[in-house]
Amino acid sequence: MKAIFLGLSLALTSLTVLATAPVVPIKHFGNYYSVPAHAPIAPATHFKIAFDVGDAATPGEQNHNINSLARFINMHIAHGIKPENIELALVIHGKASVDVLENNFYQSRFDAVNKNQPLIQQLLNNNTQVFVCGQSATHFKVTPEQLIPGVKMALSAMTAHAQLQQQGYTLNPF
Repeated sequence: MKAIFLGLSLALTSLTVLATAPVVPIKHFGNYYSVPAHAPIAPATHFKIAFDVGDAATPGEQNHNINSLARFINMHIAHGIKPENIELALVIHGKASVDVLENNFYQSRFDAVNKNQPLIQQLLNNNTQVFVCGQSATHFKVTPEQLIPGVKMALSAMTAHAQLQQQGYTLNPF
C-alpha cells in the first residue's frame, strides 16, 4: 500500500511539473540555461531589439547567430515575459545573405539543405521581422524572389538599422 501511494504521489508530482513547464514557442532552436537572475525582469517589460548578423554559416549548417533570436525569445518567455512584448528584428548582411535563401535556391547553390529556413520561419511567426541588406544580397547574387517567404530586402543593412532605431528598436551588441 505504501509503495502504491509513493508511486501515485510521484506520478502526480510529475504531472504537476509537466503542467507548469514553460511553453517553448521556438521549437528545436533557442536552447538556453536556466540561471538565478539577480536582476528580475518586470513582467510588463517590452523588448524591441534588432540583431545584426553578417557572418554566414558553413553551407548546410545552422547560423548560430540567427539562433540567438530564438534563444532570446524562449528564455524571456520562460521567465514571464509575454510573447507579444517581444519584438525582434534580424538584419542580415554580408556573407550571411545566402543564409536567407529559400531552400530550393540554397540547395541548388550549395547542394545542401538550408537549416536556417525552419528557424527563420518560426522567428517570423513569433513577432520577428527579418531584413536582408539589398547591397550585400546583390553582391552575393541573391534576388528578392529567392528569399525565404517573409524575409524583406532592404535598401541596405544601414538603412534597415536606421529605420528600426527610429521605430524604437535598440541594437543587441552581440
